[in-house]
Amino acid sequence: MKDVEGRPVHGVVLPFIIFTLIWGSTWIVIRDQLGAVPPQWSVAYRFAIAAGAMFAIALVKRSPLRVERRDWWLPALVGLFQFCVNFNSVYVAEHFITSGLVATVFALLLVPNSLFAWLLLGQRPGGRFLACSGIAIAGISLLFWQELERDQANSWHVLLGIGWTLCGVLGASISNVVQATERARHIPILTLLAWSMLAGAIADATVAVIVAGPPVLDLRPAYWGGLVYLALLASAVCFTLYFPVVRKIGPGKAAYSSALVPIVAMALSTAFEGYRWTALSAGGAILAIGGMLLALMSRRPATPAPPSD
Repeated sequence: MKDVEGRPVHGVVLPFIIFTLIWGSTWIVIRDQLGAVPPQWSVAYRFAIAAGAMFAIALVKRSPLRVERRDWWLPALVGLFQFCVNFNSVYVAEHFITSGLVATVFALLLVPNSLFAWLLLGQRPGGRFLACSGIAIAGISLLFWQELERDQANSWHVLLGIGWTLCGVLGASISNVVQATERARHIPILTLLAWSMLAGAIADATVAVIVAGPPVLDLRPAYWGGLVYLALLASAVCFTLYFPVVRKIGPGKAAYSSALVPIVAMALSTAFEGYRWTALSAGGAILAIGGMLLALMSRRPATPAPPSD
């Protein structure tokens, strides 16, 4: 794999495989979190635990926890968009559509990632990349159509699910690009993640109180097992692996994972949620995932945008 300037990058493939496989399984685990506990509180619990784990990891790794006063806005912004807007949107979306479809729609992350990277980092995407991204969007549109045709009585629910997923995509994309900026690179990864997850947990709890009221607990062992899995493996471990990859190869190429995660997620959705495939949905999935892979394979080395007058 290569960095944003086309140079070979080492130490990327293994962490890439690990966080892609783990994130491919999280969608179905999130589904089990939806029940007695409002989704906003499940997200708040998840990142309260994840933040504690990140501070422990930072201390063990002797990562400095001090952040300069002028840089506090960076972990605050990443926490707000990545760990609050993104995850609250995804959890709510899974109330309306299957986890596999949420994962497939979320794969569109590569499009805003690349556009924001062009706008803020000067990493200009090529024409072939944009054309192949258009193919992926067409595939996602077929999946939308399939869901609307299959469940016409609840078409409004399908649209809500898709809308919330797109909100999550936007939040994640803003965070991805912000943490890849030159200013953010001055903050060690573990330090940035620890404070960002803490900021996200505070924002999540605030949203939960406003939207859902006092805290609600689910005493099922399966709920807490899933919560610990999501907090420790899918959050603390995966983001510790993912953010360095974004910094090394850029937000656009790091979105390769978003094209591969749906394969795992749709397989699990078929097995555990009874997702029914049709020619339309299969064609849409092939176009979506194939288009995203072609887009990323055709992505040329980043070209700095010309300075504006």
